[in-house]
Amino acid sequence: MTLSMSNGSWGHIIYKRANFAIIALMTRFADNSKAFFNYEILETFSAGLELLGFEVKSVREGKMNLAGTHVTVRGGEGYLIGADIPAYQPKNAPRDYDSKRTRKILLSKKELEKLADAEGTKGLTIVPLSVYNKGRFLKVDVAIARGKKKFDKRQSIKKRDVERDLKRTL
Repeated sequence: MTLSMSNGSWGHIIYKRANFAIIALMTRFADNSKAFFNYEILETFSAGLELLGFEVKSVREGKMNLAGTHVTVRGGEGYLIGADIPAYQPKNAPRDYDSKRTRKILLSKKELEKLADAEGTKGLTIVPLSVYNKGRFLKVDVAIARGKKKFDKRQSIKKRDVERDLKRTL
């Protein structure tokens, strides 16, 4: 069972008994809103994210930016390229810290093979959609996507405007 909270969090009931329930909250820390506008999403995966300690604190503060980020598969491992995570406390961070460094993502071998095949296919790309927590772990939703043409983007805008007008009239 999935629950939606008023603050944008969502969660699953992991244990339920009489009048008592433990809810594992899942909070979204970063979204790649442009990905849904620029790409047609074909398939999604949930992957773990390998970060340093102060990067985790920064992500939990909501300071992560996924704009212009993509994923590559090299040597049987997935990497998140271009994600900007500024230091939690800049004066306590190492001097050589690069906020846009390449970060490793954790996926199963089958999922990595699918992503590698998609990366080799012309016209497909791999983009991150959002970063969220699952329990105490940070996860990233990764999607295989096909770029939209200009007329497809125009159709998306028209559709969104029509839906907005319908909501206003109701």
